Amino acid sequence: SINYISKSTHYFVRAKALQPEYFLPFWDTEAVIPIRPQVFKNYNLKENDILISKDSNIGEAIILDKDYPCYMISGALYKLPITKNKFYLFAFLKHNYFRNQIDLLVPKGSTIRHAKTLFLDCKIPFPNQNNSDDIIKYIELLTQAIFKKEKEIKRKNQIIFDLIEKELLENQKNKEFTYSYPKFKDLMNLNRINAGIYSEYFCQKNFLIKNYKQGYSNVRDLGFDVSRGQNLQISCIGKSIYSKEYKENFYTVIKPMHISVFGTAFSQEYLGSHKKLKTLKAGDIVFGAEGFQKGRSIVILKDEDKTITNIHGIIINHVKNNITLSIFVKCFLDYLRTIGLIDLFAVGGNGGSLAMKYWGVIPIPNFSEPKQKEIAELYHKPPIYPEELNLKNFLVEDSKWNKQAGIIEIDKSVKKMKDFLNKVLDKIINNEEVQIDFSFLEQ
Repeated sequence: SINYISKSTHYFVRAKALQPEYFLPFWDTEAVIPIRPQVFKNYNLKENDILISKDSNIGEAIILDKDYPCYMISGALYKLPITKNKFYLFAFLKHNYFRNQIDLLVPKGSTIRHAKTLFLDCKIPFPNQNNSDDIIKYIELLTQAIFKKEKEIKRKNQIIFDLIEKELLENQKNKEFTYSYPKFKDLMNLNRINAGIYSEYFCQKNFLIKNYKQGYSNVRDLGFDVSRGQNLQISCIGKSIYSKEYKENFYTVIKPMHISVFGTAFSQEYLGSHKKLKTLKAGDIVFGAEGFQKGRSIVILKDEDKTITNIHGIIINHVKNNITLSIFVKCFLDYLRTIGLIDLFAVGGNGGSLAMKYWGVIPIPNFSEPKQKEIAELYHKPPIYPEELNLKNFLVEDSKWNKQAGIIEIDKSVKKMKDFLNKVLDKIINNEEVQIDFSFLEQ
């Protein structure tokens, strides 16, 4: 760790870059750390390379979405030297069949378990039917499709940030930024003395928003109400039942911890309660306001009778249910999170909290309606899925659909495809016949 530095041209990849929810690497400040170039070791990381964890989150695997020439992997990671049936193998690495094997092979440690290279002893089943080569190709195509969808989500997410930044930079008033230390009246107006919000970096980024030609507003100016989510403590709602599986008449709970950096829900819980709880409706933004991962948010796109969030989530509700405006505001809050301003607006320890009273000082630029729509359609746009798919045209047609669809629609497609892929792998494990079928993706 003595070689970790704040900025560098070279990076150190830790096991946290491998997450069970994703096929692709998950880069954040804890997973990828800048290091001194002098200690860099070249692992020749290329697109489609498979990395697997042998310590910590043992057996977790990801596949690289592009070349990473300036990234080196930690001792906890291993680059699999696989060239044949790579995507077929990877599909099984993400399946519980492989994870259960590695769990039995690796001795139970008191703190950290070390797999070494025991995962190489795990068995990978192959289809036992006449058209086995076609079935292998079918599984590889589904795996590649998931890989491409996750890649497209990342690409669209970055386009959103690029569009926001470009619009801000190209439409500034004729006024230049100058930094000065805070005055006493500034401290009194905000009733805060923590240095982050008065730093030169914060002031410069905040200036770009407030100096936008069309002006700026806060969420309340735009017609939003801001409130806390449902308090789920026993003292508030009485006894309740939690379930990880859907149950009729249960509430669907989207907690901030369930929300990804892309504005999707990678998991959810179900709550059975006899009380009438505070539900979400179309146009509501659920915003995670606390902790080290604060700032993640999601837009509710249709009215849900029994969908809720907890008290750690802030609900930003537009009175007129303007979905496009809600998505734009959500995307801009994501942008503020990415450039570090959400953390600086927040107060307190343990990651801090974006208290209710500070929502009035967060500026939202008054982008034109066409620009808001352009940004919103990258997040939510439901095109019709192609029909008559086969082994020859599936990947091409699916990629075309990805280009047209929004992040939310691609994410739903990923979930559906992963679920179906696991069912196909279950059949191979149980020596059952697999039928080549793409109709499960039709909307």
